[in-house]
Amino acid sequence: MLSRFLNWLSKDLAIDLGTANTLIYLKGKGIILAEPSVVAVKEDRKYKKVLAVGEEAKRMIGKTPGNIKAIRPLREGVIADFEVTEAMIKYFIQKIYNRGYFLKPRVIISVPSGTTQVERRAVKESAEGAGAREVYLIEEPMAAAIGAGLPITEPVANMIVDIGGGTTEIAIISLGGIVISYSVKVAGDKIDEAISQYIKRKYNLLIGEATAEHIKIKIGNVLPEEPYETMEIKGRDLVTGVPKTITISSKEIQEAIKEPVDLILQAIRDVLEETPPELSADIVDRGIVISGGGALLKNLDKLIAQETGLEVKIADNPLFSVAIGAGKALDEIDTLKEVMIEV
Repeated sequence: MLSRFLNWLSKDLAIDLGTANTLIYLKGKGIILAEPSVVAVKEDRKYKKVLAVGEEAKRMIGKTPGNIKAIRPLREGVIADFEVTEAMIKYFIQKIYNRGYFLKPRVIISVPSGTTQVERRAVKESAEGAGAREVYLIEEPMAAAIGAGLPITEPVANMIVDIGGGTTEIAIISLGGIVISYSVKVAGDKIDEAISQYIKRKYNLLIGEATAEHIKIKIGNVLPEEPYETMEIKGRDLVTGVPKTITISSKEIQEAIKEPVDLILQAIRDVLEETPPELSADIVDRGIVISGGGALLKNLDKLIAQETGLEVKIADNPLFSVAIGAGKALDEIDTLKEVMIEV
């Protein structure tokens, strides 16, 4: 009885703890926070002092003096810096509650399907250290499927491809469980990296993370058509050492990102090859749903459809699918408890 009363009083949260962005869903309100997963810290010999978190910290990337670092505490979907991740979660929780919450919330956090028990425990302990009363974990593809409105508890196959910042999660889901899943460490960050490397090789121009991401969003296209889109970019000339401006086209970016995109396509084919025949028949009828920030890469849905011969749909809110799905699982925690992960 007491626990039910506490659950009614507390403002429970669902957290999509992403490599690139952290999104928070507040029970009854929907998504109320979406900020970059970046923390600016000042390093002394003995400790790290957090100076900024989220949007403010992201603006500092590549622009900080030597003793201040703008770090992403999560890399390829897993915690790379436990202490800073805990500080980031704590900051976001306190921001939502204006530092005045009297009751610790229940929290559900999404994790990549390929994470180990040790990594999952680290996520759980980070949330507990940040002030959560109870912590549940849900696999990202399951959360993405719920967020995309797929009937995950029915005896039909649902195929979801969630392309985030650090990982691409591919899963076949039926009867409330994941039948097959692949988690590949190729996603938005690797695509940004491929753009940076291509420009460095072809033009001897050094560009930062933020510029590479901007190029991807503005003219990234996996099936560009003439006349190709172009944009001007600025960086540092590696030969002369001085700033330089060049113009690049969407055709060049297609070439630059071919390798990471091919790896994602191969992972999708691998999952389809392992799918049992009965479920394969459902996927032929129902197609594939793609979500995550990577789903917004121009014409990626068309390319996947070409390569697989299946219908491909983009989720209604691809950037928010995982957070919305984790939030729905939180709202219906009693009926969806079987989709949670035991740690």
